[in-house]
Amino acid sequence: MTRFALTLEFDGTPFQGLQRQAHGPSVQQAVEEAAERVTGEKVTLHSAGRTDTGVHALAMRSHCDIAKEIDAFRLSEALNAHLRPDPIAVIGCEEVPGDWHARFSCIGRAYEYRIANRRAPLTLEANRAWQVPQALDHQAMHRAAQALVGRHDFTTFRSAHCQAKDPVRTLDRLEVSRESEHVVIRAEARSFLHHQVRSMVGCLALVGMGRWREAQVGAALAAHDRQELGLNAPPHGLYFVRAVYPDEK
Repeated sequence: MTRFALTLEFDGTPFQGLQRQAHGPSVQQAVEEAAERVTGEKVTLHSAGRTDTGVHALAMRSHCDIAKEIDAFRLSEALNAHLRPDPIAVIGCEEVPGDWHARFSCIGRAYEYRIANRRAPLTLEANRAWQVPQALDHQAMHRAAQALVGRHDFTTFRSAHCQAKDPVRTLDRLEVSRESEHVVIRAEARSFLHHQVRSMVGCLALVGMGRWREAQVGAALAAHDRQELGLNAPPHGLYFVRAVYPDEK
């Protein structure tokens, strides 16, 4: 039995998230079915993150165990052939030790949220960015974001359906920058709560629009109350960017 680490790029638009779902297609199901067609084996995919419906990935790390004798290059080529026409690509594949785990060995995760700050309709970025037509003050958003950096109880910024036992997380980085007509929010932590990034982005967007004062973001955090959340940003602007492992720091 060989354990293979996969790096997946995918457009989350047609999927009900990464994890298998009873009510619709998922990235996990598509990859597992492709792997079964390649190997003739029932394969289970484990991943570093659990992205929601419509959320994308630039480099999601995953792994699976395969008994068939096959090298990493042939496996990645065969998976990509069988994944078509689903918008999923295996952009990396390598053999890893049997105790390496895509989720439990991961010590850091990075997300990026893209806001298209323009009035004209989106064409190339439809379903791949959140369009906000109002002018956004990205500098105010960045200043407000710093209240969230560090170790906090993020109850306000997590979904009511979040299954994590503890709402306390350490947010290592939350930065807001402008790149032409885009406002980009980058977040890094060991782990995130369900909807945490989207909830933080939504409140920062309210600051950027002038609907919230900068201090309200910190006040919402301190309230430890989901009712104090101002706005949950839509999923289609969110990208899983990177998973970090001890041997890759």
